[in-house]
Amino acid sequence: MNQDEIIKMTEDYVKKELEKESSGHDWWHTDRVRNMAKSIAKKEGGNLFIIELASLLHDIGDWKLVVGDESVGPNMAKGWLKKLKVKNNIIDEVSDIIANVSFKGANYKNKMKTIEGKIVQDADRLDAIGAIGIARVFAFRGHHGGQMHDPDIKPKVNKTVEEYKRMDNTAINHFYEKLLLLKDRMNTETAKKIAEERHEFMEEFLKEFFKEWKVK
Repeated sequence: MNQDEIIKMTEDYVKKELEKESSGHDWWHTDRVRNMAKSIAKKEGGNLFIIELASLLHDIGDWKLVVGDESVGPNMAKGWLKKLKVKNNIIDEVSDIIANVSFKGANYKNKMKTIEGKIVQDADRLDAIGAIGIARVFAFRGHHGGQMHDPDIKPKVNKTVEEYKRMDNTAINHFYEKLLLLKDRMNTETAKKIAEERHEFMEEFLKEFFKEWKVK
C-alpha cells in the first residue's frame, strides 16, 4: 500500500469516526487543520506524510471528548496505522504528535520536538482562533451544556492541567484562558504571521461583545 492509499483510507476512517461530532472537533475541523498544516509545510519543510497523517488523526479519541483520558487518541491512531502496516517509526512519530498537540492550560509547556509536530500543532491552534475559532468555542461550550457568559465567573488564566480539563468555564472566559494566549505560542514563523490577524479579530469581537452586553 502506497502513501496516497494510506492517506485516503485514513481520511475515510476519520470521516466515519467524526461524522456525528458536534463540538467543533468534527471532520471539517480536521480537514482545515490538514490543509493549513500542508500550507505551512510548504514554507517550513517537514515530512508531508507524517504531517498529513498526524493532522488527520489528531482528534481521534481526543481527551476533551473522552472524559480526560489522554491515552485514547494516540492508542487509536497506533491501532489504525498498524492495521495499514505503516512503518513503526512513522507510527511512533504520529502518535507522539497526537499525544502532545493539545493545549492543556496556561502553565503547560510545549513538548513538540520535531518540525512535523510543531507544524501540526500550529495548524490546530490556528483553527482555534479568528472567526472560526470564535464559532468553535461557542459550539464546544454549548455541546457541553456550558454558559455563554456570566460576569460573576472570572477567568482562571493560570489553570493547572487538572483544572483545565474540568472544562467548567464559560465560552467568553475560554478566550482568556486559552484563545488569546495562542498567538504567542505558535512554533513557526509562518503560523505567527497568520495568528496576528486572527488574534486581532478576536480582540475586536470581544470589544463588541462586551459593548452589547452592557447596553441598558
